Amino acid sequence: MTDKKTVTSRRGMLKGAAVAAGTMSVPMVAMAQTTTLRFQSTWPSKDIFHEYAQDFAKKVNDMAGGRLKIEVLPAGSVVPAFQLLDAVAKGTLDGGHGVVAYWYGKNSALALWGSGPGYGMDANMVLAWHKYGGGKALMEEIYKGLNLDVVSYLNGPMPTQPLGWFKKPVSKVTDMKGLKFRTVGLAVDVFTDMGLAVNPLPGGEIVPALDRGLIDAAEFNNASSDRVLGFPDVAKNCMLQSFHQCNEQFEILFNKTKLNALPAELRAVIEYAAEASSADMSWKAIDRNSKDYIELKKAGIKFYKTPDAILRQQLASWDKTVAKKSTENPMFKKVLDSQKAFAERAGQWNNDYSVDFKMAYNHYFAKKR
Repeated sequence: MTDKKTVTSRRGMLKGAAVAAGTMSVPMVAMAQTTTLRFQSTWPSKDIFHEYAQDFAKKVNDMAGGRLKIEVLPAGSVVPAFQLLDAVAKGTLDGGHGVVAYWYGKNSALALWGSGPGYGMDANMVLAWHKYGGGKALMEEIYKGLNLDVVSYLNGPMPTQPLGWFKKPVSKVTDMKGLKFRTVGLAVDVFTDMGLAVNPLPGGEIVPALDRGLIDAAEFNNASSDRVLGFPDVAKNCMLQSFHQCNEQFEILFNKTKLNALPAELRAVIEYAAEASSADMSWKAIDRNSKDYIELKKAGIKFYKTPDAILRQQLASWDKTVAKKSTENPMFKKVLDSQKAFAERAGQWNNDYSVDFKMAYNHYFAKKR
């Protein structure tokens, strides 16, 4: 038998052990290390695009429970915008936020993620091709061939971008010939074929160049970015609708070695945060772009629909551009063929199934406009 005194003594020992374990758990949690990753975007700090980069980082930081922290710097903090890819690959930066078209000079095929008409696909459909139609594997093949130690997550389907900001509105193809124009990616080749003199400036340099007369017209992206970057201060006419970048998306980059050094659960957090921020960015863009569009109108900016003749010329120039690039670069043709096959299948489904939302909009709001 065990006497009462012994039982009490054992209970005391167990209680003491529990208390000791409890006190030990506090410093153990405190000792858990936080891995900090330094990111840079390719966007000025005031641009909504930089905000999207911060939104992604916040999702990762919130879900990582203190084990991982991404700090996001604006363009130029460590390297110029167009040098981001190399900086991430070399480990100068742990990661970054930009667009694939900026790496056009590395391999022309990269610009197919976002430049041109996409064979009738919008940005979300291009993302569908990327994830489920073979695009991701092709991009990995390109980066591997360039010896770039990076992992890429595409996300954030962008709305159709305007043709751009002009000192005078353009009504026909000949109005554009000879203009000094800013764009990036394969749009450089398309507009060059259309007779423009193209300068691929990064986002933060466009408005100063317009203001100083170094360029005559320029495109960037959307009402929110264009407004905050100062386009309304240097040009009063914006031409809406274009095929040059009607299906672009963002790219979140990581240094591959540093990413692979993270535990599997943190790598999963990053992957799913990229997908979550893609959806959130789409919703935020609709809200903010529509509000800023109204504010730009209030400020006296004149908006015009790009004439169909210019849109048709874009398609014709695109066909010439991709035919030439396909003969120069086998990988370009490989990506193009994959994209085209997916677009033919998905586009038929989308066009046959989608209702005309403009009909419903006009039914309710046409008289108010």
